Amino acid sequence: MASTSNTQTDPSINPSSSLSKSQRKYEVFLSFRGEDTRNSFTDHLYYALVDKGIETFRDDEELEMGRPIKPELLDAIETSRMAVIILSRNYASSTWCLEELAKILECKEKQGMRVLPVFYHVDPSDVRQQRGTFGDAFDKHEERFKENIEMVERWRGALREVADISGRHLKDGYESKFIKEIVENIHELNDTTLSVSHKNGLVGIDSRVQEIMDLYLDMASKDDVRFIGICGMSGIGKTTLAEVVFESIHLQFEASSFLRDVKIRNLSDSQDQLLGDMKLNMKIPRWDVLKGISSRLRNKRVIIVIDDADEEKLKTLAGDPDWFGRGSRIIITSEDKRLLRKRCGKKNIYNAKKLNASDALELFSREALDKSHCEKDLLDICNGFVSYVDGHPLALKTLGSSMHDITDIGTWKAELERLKESAELPNDDRIQTALRLSYQGLRTAEKKLFLDVACFFNGEDKDRIADILEGSPGCILETDIKAVIDKSLITILGGKLRMHNLLQQLGWEIVREESLQEPGGRSRLWRWKDVHHVLKKNTGTTAVEGIMLNTPPQKEERLNAEAFSKMENLKFLQIRNVQLPQGLSYLSNKLRLMEWHEYPLKSMPRSFQPNKLVELIMPRSHIKELPKGFSNLGRLKVIDLRESQNLMKTPDFTGLPNLERVIFRGCTRLYEVHPSIGVHKRLTILNLQDCKYLNSLPPEINLESLKILILSGCSRLKKFPEIGRNMTRLSWLFLDGSGIEELPLSIEHLTGLTILNLQDCNNFSSFPSVICSLTCLEILSLSGFKVQPHKSWHSLDLSPTLSLCTYCFFIAQHPEPEPKL
Repeated sequence: MASTSNTQTDPSINPSSSLSKSQRKYEVFLSFRGEDTRNSFTDHLYYALVDKGIETFRDDEELEMGRPIKPELLDAIETSRMAVIILSRNYASSTWCLEELAKILECKEKQGMRVLPVFYHVDPSDVRQQRGTFGDAFDKHEERFKENIEMVERWRGALREVADISGRHLKDGYESKFIKEIVENIHELNDTTLSVSHKNGLVGIDSRVQEIMDLYLDMASKDDVRFIGICGMSGIGKTTLAEVVFESIHLQFEASSFLRDVKIRNLSDSQDQLLGDMKLNMKIPRWDVLKGISSRLRNKRVIIVIDDADEEKLKTLAGDPDWFGRGSRIIITSEDKRLLRKRCGKKNIYNAKKLNASDALELFSREALDKSHCEKDLLDICNGFVSYVDGHPLALKTLGSSMHDITDIGTWKAELERLKESAELPNDDRIQTALRLSYQGLRTAEKKLFLDVACFFNGEDKDRIADILEGSPGCILETDIKAVIDKSLITILGGKLRMHNLLQQLGWEIVREESLQEPGGRSRLWRWKDVHHVLKKNTGTTAVEGIMLNTPPQKEERLNAEAFSKMENLKFLQIRNVQLPQGLSYLSNKLRLMEWHEYPLKSMPRSFQPNKLVELIMPRSHIKELPKGFSNLGRLKVIDLRESQNLMKTPDFTGLPNLERVIFRGCTRLYEVHPSIGVHKRLTILNLQDCKYLNSLPPEINLESLKILILSGCSRLKKFPEIGRNMTRLSWLFLDGSGIEELPLSIEHLTGLTILNLQDCNNFSSFPSVICSLTCLEILSLSGFKVQPHKSWHSLDLSPTLSLCTYCFFIAQHPEPEPKL
């Protein structure tokens, strides 16, 4: 058996070669004694390296005695990344070999060449101390070169140095196994990841590759077959990542194959390539390919990349882990996370990330300016381009290339403004085709969701969007959201739906193409100019499902009464800063979201009964009261009429069973809250701050879901209602600046209360000792509270998190927290 000593790389070796791509010719230079190993070990090693795709130099000539080393050999050494020195019995007898060795060690010192000594049936200590055949050789060299003994000493020093470098030692056994181990060791010594990324001008990829290597591949484990997925939107760099990972590790496997663009290639072409790369019999009948692959690879440790896979072809090319030998790695790239989960499992999927700002700027600068940085006078403009494509590598390269020959700064500025104004995708077929293919793979309901997010809801809370869209025809929202996420078209970050800038622009472009000339024929309107045109010209149609109009602050639009008359299918309306001098004759009863800031009228159309409405958001409106039709809205969850100073009373909440948030903050004329509010089952937030005319609440409130109650500034409100036993979830109670005179004993039912604000409550005649029963209370604000607690408070059983010192310090140092509701 072969006896090997696996040792680590010499720490003195520089971790990266200083050779540039243009200077390097070879990955490996073989130094060997021809008469010992040329036709045996060296020949087998050479072809094993070449078979692995490693550029290897081997000199095929035997040098005649006395001839100097050839310049071609010196050049080959200098332009190689690594040298393998086969130290056989008669290696030191060749002055040529010794000169090669001295040159190799010089390159190791000066340019970081990697060196792997192979002790071929010789003892490393004999090499180090020049004993045996090595000693005999040097006796002859000293006799022959006694006039140049310094050269002989240089050779001796070179042998001692190479013997101290960690290498491989073959004593006896199977050379084929030993050669296989050497080839693997050569890969480990070569910094292939660095060379691949640098020689291809890649930016920001090394850390991502390292993350995949560390967290997913686990190359140290050779007992399992592992499927690894690389997921992400089109153009984000999945294939590039897979390429660099593949180039970094493929030499450690018995066979390797990189199958590109599997989805669009003919299956038989991919099968033929896989059979060829795996060195399998190419004569396997087509109908038996599956059997051929699975049976012939079962004992081989292989790495295969299946790029841009689909489910059916994946089954044929890599159907099961049992097809492959232990330690195999199958890397699959796809935009379809569902497919990857099914094949790789949840834990073995890497989500390809966009480039960070600095890497994105470097990539753009390389493409546009042929340098890794941007000059000061162009920095803001370059950052504008980078921001526009939001770290998307393919788009950065495309935009950078398009600006390459432009030297006029004015033209750069104009092109950036044109992009921002048109909100179009970069003009590159690769980007547009790839992104559209992802969209076309969605079902109809999923496409609608994608366009809704692109036009209206990018960055909005997922649960909120689910509430608004739930119940749309053909829509099962949780399923649809998951499907669009699995296609890498949206993501969820911090509970919010997020969409990449380029995908949002794709959505905008798809909607624009619905009616190129007339915006009123499109399903969604979000650009100010388009909305202005449709509402001013009354060109809306039944195609319009959503409008978002953010009128510039310096402008105020005047719409006619019929502006919405033709838009019977309108579901989403977000609008502000418009006037309706002629009134308003119609609003769609299909509205799910009505967000109209500064609504200018005191009433709504009588026909307006939106029984699918989920959110009514009308801050600073002029409305006096909501229509009678608003007393029976089973899906309504939010009423926000803050600062609507004409509002005098609320609707009957009985017909609003799913209401969760009610905000009447700053409705200064509101004097009446319907008694039905007191027993609402789902209400979580009730904000009546600064409702200065409000003088009463229901005699008892028993709001079992309520978490926040704000009565701050309700100066006419004297009596706080009794508290029902179900109000255990109330956490924040703000009564600061109110006219309340006392707290009821039933406040003890607020067992979950953590914040109580009594600041500036001047009508209390005595300190409410009932507070002591609130065992969860953490913050009590009494700033400006005229009646101070009695000194006996020190002996009371307070909450463990509240003491007299705690609340005094809080009052003195910190303003009380107040939610912006």
